[in-house]
Amino acid sequence: MNRDVRLLLSQVRYDQRAFWRNRTAAFFTFLLPVMFLVIFALLNGNRLVPFGGAQVPFLTLFVPGILAFGIVGTTFSNLAISIAGLRQTGVLKRVQGTPLPRWVYLGGLIGSAVLTTLEFSLLVLVLGRIAYGVQPRLATAPALVLMIVLGTAAMSALGLAISSIIPNGDAAPAVTNAIVLPLSFFSGVWFPTDEAPKALRLIAATFPLQPLAHGLQHAFLPSAAAPGLTLFDTGRLAVWVAVGVLAALRWFRWTQRG
Repeated sequence: MNRDVRLLLSQVRYDQRAFWRNRTAAFFTFLLPVMFLVIFALLNGNRLVPFGGAQVPFLTLFVPGILAFGIVGTTFSNLAISIAGLRQTGVLKRVQGTPLPRWVYLGGLIGSAVLTTLEFSLLVLVLGRIAYGVQPRLATAPALVLMIVLGTAAMSALGLAISSIIPNGDAAPAVTNAIVLPLSFFSGVWFPTDEAPKALRLIAATFPLQPLAHGLQHAFLPSAAAPGLTLFDTGRLAVWVAVGVLAALRWFRWTQRG
């Protein structure tokens, strides 16, 4: 195996262990969305809600909605908070003076976030199937996989980019929550927005969480035709991947501003 690949895998393992040893981070980015799933399932049952001009069982939309919310937490929020803290404490600056290539160190953080996303996605899919009988059909599995991949890529890149405007590690949770929580309500994560004011729907449509949540929800619909893709959502999410990558390349910083 190539030396750089071995270094990268070793760094991913290290960052993954560090993540799980931080119980607070593990709880808020991994377990809290699962708690929301259980609580909202108990409160709402499986009543019918409007979605795409039809009446759909609530949990059919909420399971993929929580999946979208968890992807944002394990990538965007996790990376932004971690990197802002590492930059403030000077760890990122000191990495530049070590033999470890900078791309390997950064790749370890991203790889760990991606691995956590895969673990979270598997947990939600298994819980949705066993506890609530909610699952995507085999015919729409390609859409589910593609949306998870695009969502993970977009949110990881945007997490790297947004970390550069966060002043310090203490402010990072407040900044990421101020972005994610309002958008999650506008974007249909917690409840369908078909009947929401048009202005709110237009705001949500300009951000990546809405196409991620909607694309995952569409893949869970029993009426969705194979392969379950909505080109509008897929296209918007792909654009956000490009925007996130370009923003991260342009503005990512290894040292504290000033």
